[in-house]
Amino acid sequence: MSDERVVELNELMQSRRDNLEKLKSLGFNPFGEENARFNASNNAKELLDNFEQYEDKEVSLAGRLMTMRGHGKASFANIKDISGTIQIYTRLDEVGPESFEIYKLLDIGDLIGIKGSVFKTRKGEITLRVKEFKLLTKSLRPLPDKYHGLKDVDTRYRKRYVDLIVNDEVMDTFVKRSQIIQEMRNYLNDKGFLEVETPVMHPYATGAPSRPFITHHNTLDMQLVLRIETELYLKRLIVGGMEKVYEIGRIFRNEGLSTRHNPEFTSVELYWAYHDYDDIMKLAEELIAHIAKKLNGSTEIQCEGKILDFSTPWERITMLDAVKKYAGVDFNQISSDQEAMKVAKEHHLPVEDFMTWGHILNLFFEEKCEEHLIQPVFVYNYPIEVSPLAKKKKDDPRMTARFELFANGRELGNAFTELNDPDEQRRRFEDQLAERELEERIEKHKLDEDFIEALEIGLPPTGGIGIGIDRLVMLLTDSPSIRDVILFPTMRPK
Repeated sequence: MSDERVVELNELMQSRRDNLEKLKSLGFNPFGEENARFNASNNAKELLDNFEQYEDKEVSLAGRLMTMRGHGKASFANIKDISGTIQIYTRLDEVGPESFEIYKLLDIGDLIGIKGSVFKTRKGEITLRVKEFKLLTKSLRPLPDKYHGLKDVDTRYRKRYVDLIVNDEVMDTFVKRSQIIQEMRNYLNDKGFLEVETPVMHPYATGAPSRPFITHHNTLDMQLVLRIETELYLKRLIVGGMEKVYEIGRIFRNEGLSTRHNPEFTSVELYWAYHDYDDIMKLAEELIAHIAKKLNGSTEIQCEGKILDFSTPWERITMLDAVKKYAGVDFNQISSDQEAMKVAKEHHLPVEDFMTWGHILNLFFEEKCEEHLIQPVFVYNYPIEVSPLAKKKKDDPRMTARFELFANGRELGNAFTELNDPDEQRRRFEDQLAERELEERIEKHKLDEDFIEALEIGLPPTGGIGIGIDRLVMLLTDSPSIRDVILFPTMRPK
């Protein structure tokens, strides 16, 4: 920030402090008494959208002053609430000299309550004529003005409270985020799913191949980790007889930061007893199409200059066919790990020594195919090496009954017919742990013996899916970065 801007800010803040003291000298509390509630009858959008209904009617409104214009005995201003911005008109002879004296000590950013009537100015602008007003909270720091704005991305993320005030599109994004989650709940509840809560702190990391955040419980003197998934606890509930469950909650992974990754993020996971991944595909496409239509009035949305169509049914393609189509490599003609490794090196892929045929097929898909998956699509039948919790295919034991859903080149969700053979699950977990040893991972995962015991009690045939809510919100609000859809994203210290 330039020296001139710092001086300007200091002067503005001092002016506000001066107004604060003047208000106090008039015997007025600039932050309200303990009973300083204000009951607004309407919001700005209601008055703007329904002018004929409210014309000349007495209404009340509360919000933040965003602009002030005019001097002398009358003034125009704009007041903003969560629904929008409306013009107000204040005259000395309407509010009286004592109130007008207080009005002249208001600053942009102050929170006020207003009572008055709705009319149109000569220019046709819907306006609220102020009869009474009440200062609810004095603002001691200036908002970014129209000239300087709040454009710096880093500042916007760190000071989201200011970002929400001055950037209407940001408020709109987070209102839509709330609506997306609510519609998701409505849809699943209507389908008979039970919303549940499972532990956030786990004794050790299991399931997903991700690094956990580690903490310590003092009373028990034991190490705990923040969950990297909700899957295994939810499947325990299916074992217990809760046949349709879901959880919307925070997940924590001690990994990188990018436009698509934040260390804490929100997912929905659901599990449906006596169903498989074909049923979950239908549920997933119908759920997302429903949310898109509720949010935007259509299953077609605009995202990064492209029109995406979420109307059902979506395209379905196997991973083998996707790699053949987009990478030009037919893994049906590759029979050994050695041959797969040779082809990967010829294509300059980042292979590691432990990788087998299935790992390399998946690597080809991630590196060469995902960016081409623009319209909503299910990619199904994943290699067993990268699907430790999915049931393997009877007709091809190299593959599992697993799919991921993609749109705009981004993975949105991961699903499968759940593996319910406890002996095979134990072998898969052991293979997964051995693989992590080869990767020299610092954080050692453990085999979840209690989950194996739950499978021994008996997990019915089950389909399940996890969907990243942040990425879904990015898609449906045309937001380029995950930080644009998380209110307080993780930031490096200044």
